[in-house]
Amino acid sequence: MSLLIRTHIQLATSSLRRNRTRSFLTALGIAIGVASIVLILSLAGGINRLISTQIEKTGADLIVVRPSSGKDAVSSIVDELTASSQYQKSNLSFKDVTTIDKLDNIAAVAPLAISQATISVEHNKIPSATIVATTPDLPKILNLPLKNGQFLSDELKENTAVIGSALAFSLFGTTSAVTKTIHYLDEKFMVVGVLDSINDPINFNNVDFDTAMLVNASYLATLTDLQIQQINIKVAATDYIDDAIDVITEQLSASKSGEQNFAVLSGDKISHPAGSLFSIISGMLALVAGISLIVGGVGVMNIMLVSVSERTHEIGIRKAVGASSSNILLQFLFESIVLAVLGGIIGFALGYALAFLVSLITPFNPFISWEILGITGATSLTVGILFGIYPALKAARKNPIESLKYYR
Repeated sequence: MSLLIRTHIQLATSSLRRNRTRSFLTALGIAIGVASIVLILSLAGGINRLISTQIEKTGADLIVVRPSSGKDAVSSIVDELTASSQYQKSNLSFKDVTTIDKLDNIAAVAPLAISQATISVEHNKIPSATIVATTPDLPKILNLPLKNGQFLSDELKENTAVIGSALAFSLFGTTSAVTKTIHYLDEKFMVVGVLDSINDPINFNNVDFDTAMLVNASYLATLTDLQIQQINIKVAATDYIDDAIDVITEQLSASKSGEQNFAVLSGDKISHPAGSLFSIISGMLALVAGISLIVGGVGVMNIMLVSVSERTHEIGIRKAVGASSSNILLQFLFESIVLAVLGGIIGFALGYALAFLVSLITPFNPFISWEILGITGATSLTVGILFGIYPALKAARKNPIESLKYYR
């Protein structure tokens, strides 16, 4: 059996070599589709790994509370994508923050109320800056290194702010911005600290802290309505995390009259919604890549039909000397498979080359795994079989007498 397979592969490669240019262009159609899939899977894996690494650095003692519609995962993501503002109908409140803070084994609690607003300085204005209303406990939970000054504190005036290094440079042309004043909501906020560059615009908090302005949530609540999108919680020790999740869920449910319109998350589940959002985007792009792969498969079928037509006389000779219909079928099917697998190999290399180029301008590295290699290999093999079976059957069913009479 192995000898028969080896013989068919040798015949297939020999036939493809006789028409190198045509074979390469046909394989290129497969390669483009496979490269697109590899690029998408690699970057999606890189994004998920980036977020997972951030969570691991933050610690296994992290719990996140977010609003939840109670719908299934796909419906929730669709709601987030179609809403005019993510978590527009958030049901989290400062009362929830206080409730959690009073529980046992809770080391720190920090809400995140994220909005976009215009801020300005004397000769500069940013029309859509990221404003994060939080509490002084946030650095205890997240790794937010300071470049200058200090973080928000209960001992300081309430109208103080900490800004990201990129925002400081955009507003003042320097990161030495401590004691400078920012105008926001017709109020003056004094900068008491500047964060060191973090360079993680994609994270589970959905906040690019390099371009954000952090202010005291209790003070900002007196100036405008705040919508808390997330509550970050640090437990006293990782051993308490499961019990803390149960107690938080029970207490919040009781305070909301039994409504389960929130989600208490830990571990890998924290990567939602950023990870889920990119999964949706990746799925859409993979669908487009799949269409291009189908187009490449149609190209393989077309070339194989041409090859069957050109080699009709050869088929007649083979049958005349004893080749069975199954031998003819396997001969042309293997030719289609070899063509598709060749395209898959080229596409795999091309996809990762593109992924590494993209990584040069993005904050995440391409994800390399055996699973992606397996997916691309199985995809190429499937395309070769599906789009090669019809030409192979057509070749196998040819009448040997009629085939011998055929001349080009």
